[in-house]
This record gives sequence, structure tokens and C-alpha cells, in this order.
Amino acid sequence: MSALEPRDAEVADISDRSGPHDVPSDAVLSRNHRALSIGIVSVVLLIAFEATAVGTAMPVAARELDGVSLYAFAFSGFFTTSLFGMVLSGQWSDRRGPLAPLTAGIGSFAAGLLLAGTASTMWVFIAGRAVQGLGGGLVIVALYVVVGRAYPERLRPSIMAAFAAAWVVPSIVGPLASGAVTEHLGWRWVFVGIPVLVVFPLVIALPQIRRRAGGPVGEGAGEGAGQSSFDLRRIRLALGISLGAGLLQYAAQDLRWLSLLPGAAGAALLVPAVRGLLPRGTYRAARGLPSVVLLRGVAAGSFIAAESFVPLMLVTQRGLSPTLAGFSLAAGGVTWALGSWVQSQPRMALYRERLMTIGMVLVAGAIAAAPSVLIAAVPVWTVAVAWAFGCLGMGLVLASTSVLLLQLSAPEEAGTNSAALQISDALSNVVLLAAGGAAFAALGGGTVAHTTATTASASHPAAFAVVFLPMAAVALTGVWVTRRLRAHP
Repeated sequence: MSALEPRDAEVADISDRSGPHDVPSDAVLSRNHRALSIGIVSVVLLIAFEATAVGTAMPVAARELDGVSLYAFAFSGFFTTSLFGMVLSGQWSDRRGPLAPLTAGIGSFAAGLLLAGTASTMWVFIAGRAVQGLGGGLVIVALYVVVGRAYPERLRPSIMAAFAAAWVVPSIVGPLASGAVTEHLGWRWVFVGIPVLVVFPLVIALPQIRRRAGGPVGEGAGEGAGQSSFDLRRIRLALGISLGAGLLQYAAQDLRWLSLLPGAAGAALLVPAVRGLLPRGTYRAARGLPSVVLLRGVAAGSFIAAESFVPLMLVTQRGLSPTLAGFSLAAGGVTWALGSWVQSQPRMALYRERLMTIGMVLVAGAIAAAPSVLIAAVPVWTVAVAWAFGCLGMGLVLASTSVLLLQLSAPEEAGTNSAALQISDALSNVVLLAAGGAAFAALGGGTVAHTTATTASASHPAAFAVVFLPMAAVALTGVWVTRRLRAHP
């Protein structure tokens, strides 16, 4: 018997005794769970459509705002503020229930899109992305808490697979729609048009969450049920990690000796905050929960940092239109959902760690193969094929880390531990985007957008290679981490 099995049985027993699980159900779309499942998957659908649409429009937005040198900051600004949103959402959800942070998060998400879409400078655009990131952090942790409270353990892999499946249609439609809007109406309409989609998730999801997962853990169970006050120490640490990550990213983008000062200040804030917010032993890959949290960061950070530069590389180095550049990643939505579906099958539970090892090998291989298109003789479709395999690996890994985290978390710890998982994800994105963005700018990457289509393929290919190849090396370390997800018997 592995060390996880007693916890699995304990959590299952707790779940089976709690209110929402009194009525047995066989699937996430059974009568007992149908409305809630449709509602929260709709929220994920909104986030997915935003990610795929905005990623397609981003190269054009950065070029028109004269901010290609700050291109990485437009992505990491989102993740920087989401760090604070995740910790706040974990505290808020554990003490008051996930309904309020989810509502506030969707509102902030929409407001950030509007600010970015009306920006006149790159820094205002980045500010909009930051507001959007705060909302995203609130939403994602609240959703994890909803899953932990409203679904029995046997259904959690399936709802995680449904989250992944929600990316399939946006990954195909998003780049096409965003590219067409960008080319014919302008990139701003991509940002200001998405908030209209907020209405449907709010109408469907919020009433169900209020009924099935609202309120603190154990509400109504007597004195001491739930906690009424926030842990101010964790809130301060969250501010420290967010501010520190922002300073570190700023220093990485501004390649001057003077930038060492904000860089050092950022590191001084970041290191103690990370140690206080992540499980002890995370960065030495201690067995069990710490390695689960670490693997999430390694996988997501390396893959997203690399993916952020794929459309820009295809537009500036191979002369593709924004539509085609974004669409080159579309197949990844299907394979990501496939990977998540595979891990959700009951018979795969015994092989979860092996699946995650295979997934990390696929991720590393895809990132290493992507810059091959910098060679003119290599077909452009090579990126699409490589990224499809990489997304298959991500589907296997990310959904499995979510399942393992909930297995290792008591109900009253679900918000805090989910926040730790998402902090690892977002912080790794910030740090690796900062490193990749600094290397990209140092090798003249910020000037590629000003070249013509006929000369772009010969301009600074090393600026892209120096982003992708180190990220592939980071992903390879994840293969080792997958061997440490189970504690010793």
C-alpha cells in the first residue's frame, strides 16, 4: 500500500460524509452535478477563449504600441498580479466560501481586458494585463475549491478532464476569430469584445456554487466551524511575492547596470515570500505534496514561457499572418484535452506517475523542436506538430497534479494548497518569462518587429533560440521530479 492510499481513503470518507455528496452520482453530467458542471466549465471556457485570442493578437498589439522589447512583460504582468490573487482567493475561499472571490475575479478579469484594449502606450497595456491577472488568480483557485467541495474524489479526474476539454473549441476558433478581427478591425477589438462573454458564466455558475459550495468549510456544524478572519501574514507574503516578481521582471527587461537595484530588491522580497507560501521542501523536491507543487511550476513555466514566443517567432521570422501563427497552436487544444481525458480514466489511476513522466518527456521534446523553424528549410508546420505532442504531455501532467493535490489536502486546506499549486505555476511563469525576455532583448529581439516581411527570416534567430532551448532543459528536470510524487511507504 502506498503512502497516498490512507489519505485517499480519508479524503474520500470526509467527502462522502459532507452535504453535497450525500446523493450518489456516476458522472459529472448526472442530474446531481449537471448544472454546476456546465457552469464552472463555462468559466474555464471564457478563460480559454481569452488566452487563445489574446495570444494571437499580442504580436500586433506590441508592435503598434512600440513595445516589442516589453513583449514578455505583457505576459508576465498577468502572472505577477495573479500571484497575489491566488493567495487572497485561497484565504477568502477557505473562510467565506468560493462564491465571492469567483465573482470578484470575473469582474476584475473583464475590467483588465477593457483597460488593455483601450491602452495608448505599452505600459498602460501591461497595467491592463495586471488587472486581468488579479482576476484570473482569484478565479482559478476558487474553481479548485469548488471542485474539492462539490465533487466526490472519484469524479475529480473527470471534471479536470472537462476543464481541459473546454480549451478545445477556443483553441481552434480563438486564433481564427482573433486573427480575422485583428487584421480587419484591429487588435483592440479582441480585448474589448471578450468581456461580453462574461455574462453567460455568471448566470449559469454562480447560483449553483452558492447552493453546492458556498460558505466556509463546516458551516452550520457548530462553534468553530470555518475561520472568520484572514491570515494577515499570508496576505503580506502574497504582496511580497507579487511585488518582488514585478521588480524582478522589470529588472530583466531593462538591461542596464542600474536595474540591478530593483532586481536585488525583488529577490529580497521574493525568496522569503515563496518559502512562506509554498509547502516546506518544495524546491528540494521533497516527496509527496512538495514535489506535486514543484512539478506544476516546472511544467507550466517552461511550456508557457516558450509558447508565448511562438506566434512572435512565426510572424517575424517566417512571415506568417497573425491568424496563421495563432492557428499553428490550435491542434494543441485537442491533444491537451486528450491527455487530460486519458489521465481521468479509472484504470489509469495506478499508472498516474508513469503517465506524468511520459508527459514531461513530450513537453521537453516539443519545446526543443520548436526553434527548428528558424532554419528556412524546415517546414513551418513542424511547430504545429511539435506543439500538439507538447500539449498532449501538458494534458497528462497538469490535470494529474490537480488530482494529486486534492488527494493530499483535507477539505479545510483545499484553498490554501490549491493557491500553493497555482503560485508555483504563476511564479515559474514570471521567473522564466523574465529570464527568457531578458535573453531575448539582450540579443536584439526587440528589433525584429521593425523588419520587413522579406528580411524578417534573417533577423536575430538567436534571440528566439536562446528562449526555447533553456526552457527545454527546465522541462527535462520535470522528468526527475515525477519520480518523487509518491511518499515512501
